[in-house]
Amino acid sequence: MRFANQFMTALLCTGACLLTGCQSEPDDSLSTRQTDGQGGDEVVAMADDHSGWWCREHGVPESECPLCDTSLLAEFQAKGDWCDEHNRPDSQCFQCHPENFESFAARYEAKFGERPPAPSM
Repeated sequence: MRFANQFMTALLCTGACLLTGCQSEPDDSLSTRQTDGQGGDEVVAMADDHSGWWCREHGVPESECPLCDTSLLAEFQAKGDWCDEHNRPDSQCFQCHPENFESFAARYEAKFGERPPAPSM
């Protein structure tokens, strides 16, 4: 009988947790704050969301990110702007040229008034 009560209690607790889900706040560690330019509304873009102006994953504007928009690859390679070691444009290879990130960071700062998030790749 005692085992049955403990089993039922555990079953009810598990069921309650499954039904209510996790009540913690969402993790914004992969998001970035951007304004829409119309009234200061915040737009949160996740790392794998490429609808915003900034590619958080690679640390460049989305429109200039050939790692996300592969149609841009040939243009960078044709100009000789390519790092074979890290498979990205040399001008965007922050592993070989960490100083190059500063020019992209300055553009982000001019647009949003704060430092950009560090690229994750």
